[in-house]
Amino acid sequence: MLEKPIAITALSSVSAMGADSVALLKAHKDPNHFLTQRDFGANEVWVGELPKTEKAAISELRNSHVKYNNLDNSVLYALYTSRKAVEQAGWSGEANFGINIGSSRGATSLFEKYHEEFIEKGKTATLTSPTTTLGNISSWVAHDLQNNGPVISHSITCSTALQAVLNGIAWLQSGLSDKFLVGGSEAPLTPFTIAQMQALKLYSSLGSDSKYPCRAMDMTKTRNTMVLGEGAAVACLESGNRKNALATIRGIGYATEILQHNVSISADARCFQDSMKMALGTVSSEQVDIIITHSPGTLKGDASELKAIAQVFGKNIPYLINNKWKLGHTFGASGMLSIELGVFLLQHQEAVANPFSTQEAPKQIRTILVNAVGFGGNAVSLLLSK
Repeated sequence: MLEKPIAITALSSVSAMGADSVALLKAHKDPNHFLTQRDFGANEVWVGELPKTEKAAISELRNSHVKYNNLDNSVLYALYTSRKAVEQAGWSGEANFGINIGSSRGATSLFEKYHEEFIEKGKTATLTSPTTTLGNISSWVAHDLQNNGPVISHSITCSTALQAVLNGIAWLQSGLSDKFLVGGSEAPLTPFTIAQMQALKLYSSLGSDSKYPCRAMDMTKTRNTMVLGEGAAVACLESGNRKNALATIRGIGYATEILQHNVSISADARCFQDSMKMALGTVSSEQVDIIITHSPGTLKGDASELKAIAQVFGKNIPYLINNKWKLGHTFGASGMLSIELGVFLLQHQEAVANPFSTQEAPKQIRTILVNAVGFGGNAVSLLLSK
């Protein structure tokens, strides 16, 4: 448990579910997924793509200034969501808050484009290096918001966004900063990125007739069903209890396993057990109403997390939900999109559906545990409350 709670005073996201608050409210309650099929070379695959309205808004942002023309979508998504969050929090015009926005893959699309040009021509464009560095994301957000506070970009694969939250909390609790903008941004819908997941045999091969192409948390599935999605989500953090808080972070937990394989964690996800216990602290496991799982839709990943939850919570397992079956796995942004789901649940006191479960939804939602883990077993758990 944290000595002093951390308030989430604003949150903005963009994903396959949209970005507008009215659209998101409807999307969270929708029992259907928002995945679509797209051709990637010879492969037609399921993806979680931004809706046309949000694509148009991103395109408008790209064309709003000549300096933004050559930025990768991962940077533009971060700019788009950060502007909204800062305005919502009332930070507009301030110049000293911290920024930590990470990404698992970074400027994937631009890197592929520039590398292809290099293979063809034997040379590359002038802006190749500065526009494909990971630090590009937070640096451009700081530039766009005219901010001169501490700026951090990082990649810890799929737990990146929640690791950014940990960083922001550390800065706040140290007294070095009193406000921090944190989150993750990912634009992984490229042929090479999808081919990498297919090479690992993790990607969903379910056809167009499948009701749920990503079967995250479906313990009856017999094959991997991960689907990639694009998007970004950021939150404004402030120390202490705040009247304008959307939700409060009460506990944080983190753990890393000894690496057994490049992409795996142990069968019972020891890292998750440790991170969840740390986040709970002195809070009884019976006080947790909902767990928002990481569950990417893979056989081993989903099963190991469920075993870890059973180890920590015993027979009294809280209501389990997940959003990857609905919008895809957004890698470095996924943890913050899970927080966004948690904030929605706390605000509206209405548990969303889990299409692969018969659990009874809680009548009151007071405490939520959010999980994320990346390749190699780096887990993060956060305890949220109203």
